[in-house]
Amino acid sequence: MAAIGKIRSWGPTLVIVIGLALFAFIAEEMFRSCEASKNQQRQQIGEVLGEKINVQEFQALYDEYQQVIKMTQGRDNLSEDEQNQVKDQVWNTFVNNKIIEAEAEKLGLTVTDEEMQNMLREGTNPMLMQTPFVNQQTGRFDASQLTKFINDYKNNQNAQLSEQYKTIYDYWKFIEKNLRQQTLMQKYQALLSNCLLSNPVSAKAAYEAQSQESDILLAALPYNSVKDDEVQVSDADIKAKYNDEKEMFKQMMESRDIKYVDFQVTASQSDRDALMKTMQDASQKLQSGAAPAEIVRKAQSQIPYLGLPVNSRALPSDIARRIDSMAVGQTTAPFETTSDNTLNVVKLISKQQLPDSVEFRMIQVGGATEEAAQKTADSIYTALKTGVPFDSIAKKYGQTGAKQWLTSAQYQNSTSMDNDSKEYLLALNTMPSGELKNLKFSQGNVIVQVTDRRAMTTKYDVAIIKHTIDFSKQTYSDAYNKFSQFVSENTTIEALEKNAAAQGYSVRERNDIVNSEHNVVGVRATRETMKWIFDAKPGQVSPLYECGSNDHLLVVALTKIHPAGYRDLDGVKEEIKQQVIRDKKFEVLKNKLSGVKSVADAKAKGAVVDSVKQVSFSSPAFIQATGSSEPALAGAVAATKAGEFHANPVKGNGGAFVFQVLNAEKSQQAFDAKATETQLKQRAMQAASRFMQELYQKANITDNRYLFF
Repeated sequence: MAAIGKIRSWGPTLVIVIGLALFAFIAEEMFRSCEASKNQQRQQIGEVLGEKINVQEFQALYDEYQQVIKMTQGRDNLSEDEQNQVKDQVWNTFVNNKIIEAEAEKLGLTVTDEEMQNMLREGTNPMLMQTPFVNQQTGRFDASQLTKFINDYKNNQNAQLSEQYKTIYDYWKFIEKNLRQQTLMQKYQALLSNCLLSNPVSAKAAYEAQSQESDILLAALPYNSVKDDEVQVSDADIKAKYNDEKEMFKQMMESRDIKYVDFQVTASQSDRDALMKTMQDASQKLQSGAAPAEIVRKAQSQIPYLGLPVNSRALPSDIARRIDSMAVGQTTAPFETTSDNTLNVVKLISKQQLPDSVEFRMIQVGGATEEAAQKTADSIYTALKTGVPFDSIAKKYGQTGAKQWLTSAQYQNSTSMDNDSKEYLLALNTMPSGELKNLKFSQGNVIVQVTDRRAMTTKYDVAIIKHTIDFSKQTYSDAYNKFSQFVSENTTIEALEKNAAAQGYSVRERNDIVNSEHNVVGVRATRETMKWIFDAKPGQVSPLYECGSNDHLLVVALTKIHPAGYRDLDGVKEEIKQQVIRDKKFEVLKNKLSGVKSVADAKAKGAVVDSVKQVSFSSPAFIQATGSSEPALAGAVAATKAGEFHANPVKGNGGAFVFQVLNAEKSQQAFDAKATETQLKQRAMQAASRFMQELYQKANITDNRYLFF
């Protein structure tokens, strides 16, 4: 009983302990759930109409698009700018497709499998013409070729062909997906266009307005004839104008304003002197007759020496401009090219007229031993010299001996070349048409005959040493230490602006940065800086960022955030103020023209008078006195009869105007109601083409690509 009593005495304590344990268990699960949710959010590239896309999904779309470009353009790699363009294309395509799919679902629009099959059978869609399944005889897409390929792909047992088949199959699936998406978009646009109609009455009115042309005598008072300080602008005026024009200041996404210091590290004088010495040594060695390939290689030139004659298109532009004025055998002293920041040395080894294109045929000869190959090649060469047909001997050795063309562009931009390839290309370049040669190489012999030579051009055998004027590690270290100290000592915007100039830096400003930009202030490799900008609060100063091509030092201060929606008045106050000033000036000029009854009266009040011909709705007048195009005049002129004076001043872009219509004529072209209705419908479609922008604004789009790419 005592034990039971003791246990009972522990009751409140046990309840507390068990409660705490249960709370800890529940809290742990809640923490795990929250952490999992945060991890998912951290992986989200963006969101469209509530549908999220994570980084893996976006990367898969990007890889797919990139592979298509590489395949269709025969590319191995894309530049950084090209990759950024692909990322933008992938994102925009994803967003547009999601928006259209949502709209199409509301309307019941679909693209059926039967419609897709019909398009394949017709074979006229331009996208299908970009596939390998085009019949070369008809020039049309051939669905039977596609069907055969898919069957071959699914039944393929050849491991060597698997990769090639997979590449083509993936490309076709990309085309098929995009064809379906394109067709859905076209259906939506067609439905929209058929909602826009015209009629004979509106067509007639449009024709009447467009066909009338008037010559006028114009009196103009430019706005700049009134000084800014002659008009009073209050905050109430600015606010009222802002409210009237508020829709003009709506932005679709958040933007941010920054101030920054960007310092680019460049070579010091000692760096330049060291490089100059290296280049002078190389110049002297080339001039003394040393082997060009070895000198170019040791000097670490950007341009390899191939030992082949090439045309000027294969040379850097600064070298091509210089080479024609050089004598054969001449070597230049080192010279600088500022456009690519290089020092250069050039030696012109030879200069000769050679073909840009060569037609040739060949027979490759091998053997169990080098001697056996040589013996066979000699016998083939002898037979050909005695008149045996080339193709018959080629067929005897399992080859076609077909003629083929070689152009300079196929080899002259190579970054390296072995001796066999060089000797082979030299032979083709220098052999006269009809000549036959037995060329011996490390892997066997080649019997080659040149059959035609085209586009004779000047070719140069030239050794080029082109070296970037780089900064040294010490120079970069000194620049980094100085900039780092500047950043650590100036942790506010005010301090940066106050002390930058004394340290040799300048503070610059960049407004309205959006997170879809790939670089900050035009400097490469600034993704971390972009992430900081869109995570910072106004007034904060960033840490030091090393960016660019490891040659930029950057510090950024966030000055203002502009949320998506309407820009606040402070951000557009100066722009609004200029509009208010123009409105006030018009009132001044309007009052000045009050009571005038003729152009002469307006001239007496200081107006500039000029005649303007053929004013119409389709051709707004350009007024020399104000230097502006004035569409408002077209409407006023059209409403005024010939001979009448329009005394009510017209408010234009550049001034206030009154005028007299001298004459008005109608176009002699007959009215075509159907053609005019079609024209009006096309105009309506142009206006409606902005539907995508309207849908975009309502799609609640989140773009977080800057966090990942």
